[in-house]
Amino acid sequence: MDRRALIGRAAQAATLTAAASPALAQPAVTQTAQPTLRWRLTSSYPRSLDCIYGAGEVFARVVSELTDDRFQIRVFSAGEIAPPLQALDAVQSGSVECCHTTSFLYTGKNDAFAFATGLPFGLNTRQQNAWMYEGGGIDLLNEVHRKFNVLGMPLGATGAQMGGWFRRALGPATDLNGLKMRIGGLAGQVLSRLGGVPQQLGAGDLYPSLERGTIDAAEWLGPYDDEKLGFVRVAPFYHYPAWWEGGASTYFYVNLDQWNALPKSYQAAFRAGCAEATHWMVARYDIRNPDSLRRLVAQGAKLTPFSRDMMDTCLRTWLDLERDLVAKNPDFAKIHESWSKHRDDMRIWHRVSELSFDNYVAQATARR
Repeated sequence: MDRRALIGRAAQAATLTAAASPALAQPAVTQTAQPTLRWRLTSSYPRSLDCIYGAGEVFARVVSELTDDRFQIRVFSAGEIAPPLQALDAVQSGSVECCHTTSFLYTGKNDAFAFATGLPFGLNTRQQNAWMYEGGGIDLLNEVHRKFNVLGMPLGATGAQMGGWFRRALGPATDLNGLKMRIGGLAGQVLSRLGGVPQQLGAGDLYPSLERGTIDAAEWLGPYDDEKLGFVRVAPFYHYPAWWEGGASTYFYVNLDQWNALPKSYQAAFRAGCAEATHWMVARYDIRNPDSLRRLVAQGAKLTPFSRDMMDTCLRTWLDLERDLVAKNPDFAKIHESWSKHRDDMRIWHRVSELSFDNYVAQATARR
């Protein structure tokens, strides 16, 4: 048999078959090309704070990678596009597509915004994450967010924070009377009920305000950021723990109209980017805070726990405020019903598992 002739006849037959059945020769392309988008994200944090600001950059990188660079988001630090305390306002109005911010800055719009960051004497980071993703927290919060033309989701978490930097040491709760302190969210309302004067300031204004005596104290985050901001030089008393919020979340907001116009795959990329940035931020702070704390103590930080009277008085004041908010704000009450149930359930479990283990390890280590 002539092998070359056989191959030739086979090729001719294949050509005729393809001509008769074009669908067999050229499969139809069913995937629609995704759009190329360039967005801006305004951050409430300065570029110098590489962890809290950097979470926004991690988010943008993940979105770019998941969309084959078709969707690129440029991150701007506080003040480049919008002032740090007005990032959400810029997204609401549509002057910028999205932001990375701290939700408790916007309790003036609705006290329910505080849940997205954390409430006084509230959830720790693991508990907040569980409530957000498995307890329905994100969806409940977005019922409120939609009223302000935005949609939100967690982007970052700090873990437990410090109580703040003070120009003079605090003792009993009466020392809060007349105290001018940078503190946000509902904790500021607690301070106000105890005679203090809460101030809303961005990170860049804290050091000069402490140095000039415009404020007496500032609560920001924890050792890693606090070292960078230089508070130890002007307010050496470093109190703890941060009852203001057990483990704060930072938040991503996107203009609702812009979100609704996105393909589902891009929306999924946003959710993935926010989740990865959150894990990254928690890990970064947990690794870096211990060394920063040691350096701060070496530089003169006077590490001091809040007194029992301070903690008990602040807790009672918060519980009164919590009841008032539930009574007067339907949005707050609806979210609180879910939040408080999950809080109580998780605390039972954590006392049995997490807390009992941590206490044993701490005691056993001290005995060695």
